[in-house]
Amino acid sequence: MLVFFKQNLAFLAVPKTGSTAYETTLRRKADVAFSKSVKHMTVGKYHAKLAPFLKKTYGVIPERMAVMRDPVDHARSWYRYRSPARMELTNPACHGGVSFDDYILDAISEAPSKPAGIGSQASFLSLGVGVVPLHHLFAYERQDLLQAFLSNRFEEDIKPRWKNVSPAVDAVLSPEVEAAFRAARPADFALYDRVMQADGILRDFRSQ
Repeated sequence: MLVFFKQNLAFLAVPKTGSTAYETTLRRKADVAFSKSVKHMTVGKYHAKLAPFLKKTYGVIPERMAVMRDPVDHARSWYRYRSPARMELTNPACHGGVSFDDYILDAISEAPSKPAGIGSQASFLSLGVGVVPLHHLFAYERQDLLQAFLSNRFEEDIKPRWKNVSPAVDAVLSPEVEAAFRAARPADFALYDRVMQADGILRDFRSQ
């Protein structure tokens, strides 16, 4: 979570969307920077708490931006990140090497295990059903658009130094489980589809 006064931007860090890489690249330029447990501040918390504080204390109303990833690839990144290839089996966050199908079924169950607690990007980015108070929402898959936007706003070439890259682990999802995933997380897929239908970036759609 980074806020830049000169550039009039608040960069909200959705987990597993390259946020650490951009934080590493841009943190020294930020006027306000949150890390650790507050790094991934949701849009709801920003809207309710930080936005009023920034306006009252500093007189700034930054444009809000974030990045969203294809929901299946987002889950796949969590799966690889929490695999035995990266962490010890004794770590409670490790999924122990279950198949990606089983991991997804765990994630969409009524009581997901700790390793399968991947959250919802739509919930992170929304205040309620259909209410996404952002000025710029980029598709993770369109890094060209994101970097061009940042380079223009910062008036210099912005290229992230990639961090927390998950190990290469096979993660094939069967059509049946993907269908169950889509049925369980319709808001995530619908929002991502909107971003892609807008050629990789939705702009100023706060009232939708």
